[in-house]
Amino acid sequence: MMDAAPLTRAYIHLDRLTHNLRLLQELAGERPLWPAIKANAYGHGMVLVARHLVALGCDTLCVAHVSEAEVLVEGGVDARLLLFSATLPDHSEAIVRLGCEPAVCTLEFAEALARDAQRLGRMVAVHLMVDTGMGRIGIRPEDAPEFLERCAALTGIRVRGLMTHFPRADEADKTISVQQIDRFRRCIEATRRFAIEFRHMANSAAIFDLPDSYCDAVRPGIALYGLRPSPEIINPRVRELKPVLEWKTRISFLKEVPARTGLSYGHTFHTARPSLIATVPVGYGDGLSRRLSNNLELLVCGVRCPQVGRITMDQSLVDVTALRSRVDLGDEVVIIGRQFDEEITADELAEKLGTISYEIVTAIAERVPRVAIGGEG
Repeated sequence: MMDAAPLTRAYIHLDRLTHNLRLLQELAGERPLWPAIKANAYGHGMVLVARHLVALGCDTLCVAHVSEAEVLVEGGVDARLLLFSATLPDHSEAIVRLGCEPAVCTLEFAEALARDAQRLGRMVAVHLMVDTGMGRIGIRPEDAPEFLERCAALTGIRVRGLMTHFPRADEADKTISVQQIDRFRRCIEATRRFAIEFRHMANSAAIFDLPDSYCDAVRPGIALYGLRPSPEIINPRVRELKPVLEWKTRISFLKEVPARTGLSYGHTFHTARPSLIATVPVGYGDGLSRRLSNNLELLVCGVRCPQVGRITMDQSLVDVTALRSRVDLGDEVVIIGRQFDEEITADELAEKLGTISYEIVTAIAERVPRVAIGGEG
């Protein structure tokens, strides 16, 4: 059979995903975990991850947009789908048809949902988003009782949840986050007369450091994938997380070049000695940032080797001169992950780019296949 599979792949360790889920569940106690699998499960493969989480007992999954929910429904994922992002009334019919549970923070959207729910003979559950300090979407906490009164008068919708979000829970100083918890609790008390099933606010950082925020359900995101929300997490159990994703490619070409040879576009790198240069089929078209050019190491034969020259759309160059007697065509090259005793992490790449691990993994392009391994456990 002809093999046309790309040489560059992201390997998703489902056993590590299971481990992280169980760790987070242990911290949260008996409260349900509602994993965030938006942005292609933070780059890990949304349908693949969703199916595994549902098999482990998760009955509610969180996405950003209705288009993501549609992919999950078409992929046969049987779970409640909570939509995090604000959207327009234009999407209300699709949301009702798919049975999603959207975050709501405008009456216009709530009314559109109610109209489409009645027309389609459905009942749609919604979650009222309250802005306790994120400064993004959501109504003011003091406006929640009146908003809920207006929603109660609408046929076709029911408010199943009251929710908010943290902007600074991953910082060592928890002052702002503690103030948010207090605001949200006062909002909960002010809305007790409404039949709301779930109040929820805890993200990954809060699950580790802010147990007072657990409420009725928690919404883990980045920690589920084995990445720390930030280096400032206080709880030492964050060290028990296991990275779920490894990103690997293979050497597709080897070439000896003389000293003072310019490499790749713009000749931003020149060899200082006769060198053995490997080509690997990964570039910015796969999500490997061009800004990492000449500032990146890849693992070859368990050795850190410098990437040289500009990273291009589909290919990059690696100086493997130190491995001249050992390296060969087809050898594995690790971009993120472990090889023998060496490891390169998403955090390492993020630090080089002045960003966060979230951006590194979510940037891995769709054309990079996600390969599930280690599904036991």
